[in-house]
Amino acid sequence: MVRLEHQERVALLELGRPMKYSPRSVLVHQDEPSTHVVVILAGWTKVTRSTANGYEALLALRGPGDVVGEASAVSGRPRSATVTALGKVEAVTIESGRFLGHLSEFPASSRQLLSLIGDRTQDSDRRRVEQGALGVRQRLSLLLLELSRTHGVQDAEGVRLTSGLSQHELAGAVGASREAVARLLKELRERDVVRTSRRGLVIVHSDRLRRIAGGE
Repeated sequence: MVRLEHQERVALLELGRPMKYSPRSVLVHQDEPSTHVVVILAGWTKVTRSTANGYEALLALRGPGDVVGEASAVSGRPRSATVTALGKVEAVTIESGRFLGHLSEFPASSRQLLSLIGDRTQDSDRRRVEQGALGVRQRLSLLLLELSRTHGVQDAEGVRLTSGLSQHELAGAVGASREAVARLLKELRERDVVRTSRRGLVIVHSDRLRRIAGGE
C-alpha cells in the first residue's frame, strides 16, 4: 500500500469496506479459502503459521500500509498463515474478485504487488539462513534489535518495545522453545542488557545486544 501512487491507493480502498478489529482478533485464518484481502490502515498484526503438533511460528509483523491475504487471492490457494491483531486495528477489507480486478485495471499496482512479494520472499530467505547458521542467542538478539527499530520508543530506561509480543511469540519468531527464550532473557537481564516488567521489555544497552548478536 505505501508504494502505490495516490490514484491507485484511493481506487483500491474505495473497493472495500472499513473494519475495526479488537486486540487478539483474527483477520484471516490459516487454511481457509481466500475470500478477501485486508489493507491495514492503523495498528499492528502478527502473521503466524501453526504445525500439526501445535507449534506456532511467528513469520512477520504487518502494520499500517501493509496488505495481507494478497498471495492467496492471487494464487487461489488456501491461506498459508493466520493474521491476528496485536492491538486495535483499523483496516479495509476487499473481496478477492474486486482486488484482482483492480490489479488488471492498474498494471502499476500489479508490479508493486510483485515487488512486495519479492521483498517478503527475500526476508523469509534471510530468516531461514539465520535459523540454520546462528544460535538461538544470536537469533533472539537480532530479533530484539529489529523490533527496537520497528517497534521501539525511547524512554528514560532505554528503548521500550511496543509490539507486545509474549515470550511464546518471541520463541516462535526465532524457532526456539519458550523455555529457551525465557532462559536467554534472564541472562540478558542479569547482564543489564534488557529489563522486563508488566509494561514490557526495554533494551537498556543496544551496543551490548549488537555484540551478542555478532557472536560475542
